[in-house]
Amino acid sequence: MNKNNLTLLTDFYELTMAGGYLETGLAHEIAYFDLFFRRVPDGGGFAILAGVEQMVEYLKGLRFEAEDIAFLRAKGGFSEAFLKYLEGFEFSCDVWAPPEGTPIFPGEPLVTVRGPLLQAQYVESMLLLLINHQSLIATKANRIVRAAQGRAVMEFGTRRAHGSTAAILGARAAYIAGCVGTACTVCERDFGITALGTMAHSWVQVFPSEYDAFTAYAKLYPDNCTLLVDTYSVLKSGVPNAIRVFKEQKPRKMGIRIDSGDAAYLSKHARAMLDEAGLTDCKIAISNSLDEWLIRDILLQGAPIDSFGVGERLITAASDPVFGGVYKMAGIERDGEIVPKMKISENVEKITNPGFKKLYRLFDKGTGRMIADVITLAHEAAPAGDDYVIFDPSYTWKRKRLSGFVAKDLRMQIFDKGRCVYSPPPIDDVRAYCLEQIGTLWEETIRFENPQPYYVDLSQELWALRSDLIEQYQAD
Repeated sequence: MNKNNLTLLTDFYELTMAGGYLETGLAHEIAYFDLFFRRVPDGGGFAILAGVEQMVEYLKGLRFEAEDIAFLRAKGGFSEAFLKYLEGFEFSCDVWAPPEGTPIFPGEPLVTVRGPLLQAQYVESMLLLLINHQSLIATKANRIVRAAQGRAVMEFGTRRAHGSTAAILGARAAYIAGCVGTACTVCERDFGITALGTMAHSWVQVFPSEYDAFTAYAKLYPDNCTLLVDTYSVLKSGVPNAIRVFKEQKPRKMGIRIDSGDAAYLSKHARAMLDEAGLTDCKIAISNSLDEWLIRDILLQGAPIDSFGVGERLITAASDPVFGGVYKMAGIERDGEIVPKMKISENVEKITNPGFKKLYRLFDKGTGRMIADVITLAHEAAPAGDDYVIFDPSYTWKRKRLSGFVAKDLRMQIFDKGRCVYSPPPIDDVRAYCLEQIGTLWEETIRFENPQPYYVDLSQELWALRSDLIEQYQAD
C-alpha cells in the first residue's frame, strides 16, 4: 500500500457527495468554490497565507490507486459506475491563489477552484487542512517574531507538535513568517531551513560535573558553543562555569541558554557577570514556554536577551489553535452563464459572497502602504480612478471613497484545466516576500491590542449582486 497517497485523506461525505453527483448527472457541471477564513487568531489585525506549495503538490498527485478503489468497494454503498470513474480520475480544475506569504484578511477568496462539480467539491477537506494549519502557525510565528523586535526567534516545537507532519510543516510555516531556523532537523534536508540546537540537561547530568560537561562540549563544537546554564543553578554555577570554560577553550562563537526561572532577572545578572569577565561577545538565549506576550514583557523589563527559542506555544498556536478557514460554493455554470450562489445565515459573518471573483489590493501611491482590499466580480475592470467607491459587505449603507492608489491583482492562476502552471519559489524568496509585504501594513493594523480593522470591501457591482440575492432568498 502506498501510504504517501493522500487521496483518501478526506471527510467521508466528500465521497458520498461525489458518488451522488455522478449518479444524479451533476458530476460534470462546472462549479466555483472559494476558500476563505472568517477571523484572525488571537484578535490580530492580519493573518499570513501559508501552505500553497503543499496544496499544489497535493493537487498534482491527486489520483485514486487500486487499493483506494478496493477499499471503497469493500466498504459498500458506492456504485460500480462511480468506482470506475475514480479509476480514471484526472484533476481538471482551474485554481487561483495569492502568493504564499501574503498577508490576508477575513472574507477574502484566497483560493478559488473552478471545474467539474465532483472534483471541485472533493478537494475541500485537504485544501482546508493544508491552508488552515500552515496559515495558523505562520500567523502565530510572526506575532512572536514581531514581539522579539529584531532579535532572532528559533522554532523549538518539534516534540510538542501534534504529529510528525505538523512538526515539519509547522516549522516551514514559522520560517516563512520570520523565524531564523528550527530544531526540526529534517526541515533543513527537505526545505533548506537551518537546523539549530544546543544541548539538553541530560548532557550536563551525565558528566561528573557541570564544568566537565561544558568543557567537553566546547572542545567538540568550538564554532558554535552555546551552553545550557540552568541544570543546577544559573547564577551560582551555570554562568561561572560557562565563563571559566569560555576563557579556557576560547570558542569562536559563544553563548549561554537559560531554560527556566525568571528570564528577565537571570539574564540581567548573567549579562553583568559575562561583561565583567570580558565576554561581551557572549550571547544570551532563553527558552521555556515562551509566546509573544512573555517575550514582550521580558523585553519591556530591559532583559539583555539576544535570541529566543520558542516551542509549544508556537507549534500548536496554543492561545488560539483554530484558523477557521471554510470552503463554500460561489457559483455554477448553466448554459454558459455563471449562476451565482451564496450561503445565507442568521450570523452576518457567515453570509458568503456570490459569483466568480477577483481580489485586488490597493496601495497608497505616496507611501506604498496597503490601504484596502477590494473583491470584485471577475469580469470587472481593475479598481482605478480618483473617486473609487467600495462597499462594506456587513452594512447596507457603509461605503468608502478612495483615491491616489495603485491596484494589484492579488491572486495568480496555479492550475489551468488540471495542468499546473505555477512553480513554487524557493522558501527563502517566500520568506523575504512575506516580511516585505508585512512592512507595507500600517502600524495600527500590526499592533497586538485592539488593531485597526483593515478594509476588505466589495465593488459596487458585487455588493449589488449580494444584496439582490439576500432579498431574493428572504422573499423565498
